[in-house]
Amino acid sequence: MSAESTPEPGIPGDDNGTTGPDGGRGRRKPRARRRGLMIAAWTAAGVVVLGGAGLGYVYFKLNGNLRSVDIDQALGTDRPTKADNGSENILVLGSDTRSGSNKKLGGGTDDGSARSDTAMIIHVYRGHRTASVVSIPRDTLIDRPACTDPKGVTHDAARDVMFNSAYSTGGAACAVKTVESMSGVRMDHYLEVDFAGFQKLIDQLGGVRITTTKDIDDPESHLRLKAGAHTLDGEQALGLVRTRHGVGDGSDLGRIQLQQAFVKALLDQVEHVGLLGNPKRLLDLADTATKAVTTDSGLGSVNSLMSFADGLKGIGASDMTMVTLPVRYDPADPNRVLVEQAKARLVWNALKTDTAIPKAATTGNATGEAAGVVASS
Repeated sequence: MSAESTPEPGIPGDDNGTTGPDGGRGRRKPRARRRGLMIAAWTAAGVVVLGGAGLGYVYFKLNGNLRSVDIDQALGTDRPTKADNGSENILVLGSDTRSGSNKKLGGGTDDGSARSDTAMIIHVYRGHRTASVVSIPRDTLIDRPACTDPKGVTHDAARDVMFNSAYSTGGAACAVKTVESMSGVRMDHYLEVDFAGFQKLIDQLGGVRITTTKDIDDPESHLRLKAGAHTLDGEQALGLVRTRHGVGDGSDLGRIQLQQAFVKALLDQVEHVGLLGNPKRLLDLADTATKAVTTDSGLGSVNSLMSFADGLKGIGASDMTMVTLPVRYDPADPNRVLVEQAKARLVWNALKTDTAIPKAATTGNATGEAAGVVASS
C-alpha cells in the first residue's frame, strides 16, 4: 500500500460501529487493533506513555519538562472560527533548532536559527476514532501573513516564500497563523518535536521495524539501507525521515512519502510494545517525551496532555488517511512547488466540514516518486 493512500476514512459513529461519509455503517474493528495512539510524526511514540506517569515527584518532574507557547494570546481573535462538530485539528511540526543536541544531528552551526522541515495537520474526526493527516511540503511557495516573533519583533507579510520560512521567521505562532491563513481552518492545538528528542525516543522504544523495497543511499542524511527488512535505531530513523536524495526524485515530496510510511510503521509498533509491565521504561519514555515536545498552552501540563492523549488512544495506523497538500512543481524552479488551489480547497473544506478528503483532491498531483519504498514489517 502506498504511503500516500486515500482509503475512505469514515466519519466516526456511535459505539456500535462506524458511519461512513455516505451514512452507511461499517463493521466495528476488533479492540486489539484499536489500541494504537494516533499522534502523527515525532510525538506518536512519546505521548502514548504519559498515561502511565505516576503522581508526586514524577508528576512535577514531567510537568517541569514541558515547554509551551500561548498561541491564543499571540494571535488574538482574528482567526478562523472553532469547529462545533466535535472534531479537532492539530498542527504537528518537526523542528531543527540548530542548537544544543540538535547542532550535531542537524549538521549545522549553533547559530540559534530554527527550521521546520516537517509539517502535518492532523484532523481528528468527531468521535475520535479516525483521522486524516495532511502533510505540507516545506518547499511550498505561499503568502505568509505578518507575524510577530517571540522577541516581539514584527515581520511584514511576504509573498511567494517557502512555507517553512514561517517558523524560522516567527516561531510556532507564525507557523500556526500561516497554516490558518492558507487553509481557513482553525488549529486547535500545536505540537512540536525536535531532532534529538525524536532520535532518543526511537532508541528507547527499541527501534522501529520497516521494510524497504529499494536500496536507500543518502550521504547527506547518512542513511544507507539495502532493500529488505530492518529495525531502525534512532539515528537511522532520523535519517529516514530527513532523507530526500537517497530515493525517488530527490524532492521534499518524496521525503514526505517516507515520513508518512514511517509514521504508520511507528504506530503499528506502539500498539505492541509492552510498556505497562515495565514502569522504569515507561518513566524513561515519558521523561524523554516531555523534554522533546513543545505544545500550545492548552496542552502545556501533564494532566492536559494525558487527557488529550487518552482521547486519541482508539486511533491506530489503520484508522488514518494520509495525504499531501495538492501541489505541482513550479515551472520557474523545480525545487519549489505551488499549491493546486482548486484541489486544496477540497482538502480544506473536508477538514472544515469533518468529512472524508475526496479522491479528486489527491489524484494527478506532484508526488515525489517515493511511494511504496517503505512499509511496516
